[in-house]
Amino acid sequence: MPKHKTKKAIAKRFRRSGTGKMLRPHGGKSHLATSKSRKRKRQLRRAATVPEPVGKKLSILMGK
Repeated sequence: MPKHKTKKAIAKRFRRSGTGKMLRPHGGKSHLATSKSRKRKRQLRRAATVPEPVGKKLSILMGK
């Protein structure tokens, strides 16, 4: 059975943590940053975890 090809759009947007969970970037930090608080912008820098059922599908699409 052949290997799955990596979906490059998924691979650019998501990454895997050290424990195997899928991580995604937060949205809403690219513009209009002056109206957002310093705390909010700092929290948007960190990656958010993807729910487990969705993470399994994403890992298949990433070819892992």
